[in-house]
Amino acid sequence: MMLRLLVVLLVVANLGYYAWSQGALALFGTQPASFSEREPQRLQQQVRPQMLEIRKADPGKV
Repeated sequence: MMLRLLVVLLVVANLGYYAWSQGALALFGTQPASFSEREPQRLQQQVRPQMLEIRKADPGKV
C-alpha cells in the first residue's frame, strides 16, 4: 500500500513538472523562463565567443 502511494505521488509530481515546464501553468503565474531569459548578463560577459574551438580529447592525456 505504501509503495503504491509513493508511485502515485511520483507520477503526480512528474506530471506537474511536465505541465510547468511546457508552460501549461502560466495561467497561475508560474511560467519557467525561456533559455535566453535565464542569464542574459552572461551573454554580455563573453569575450570573443567566435574564437571558441571544440576539440576531441587526446586519449594519451586523459
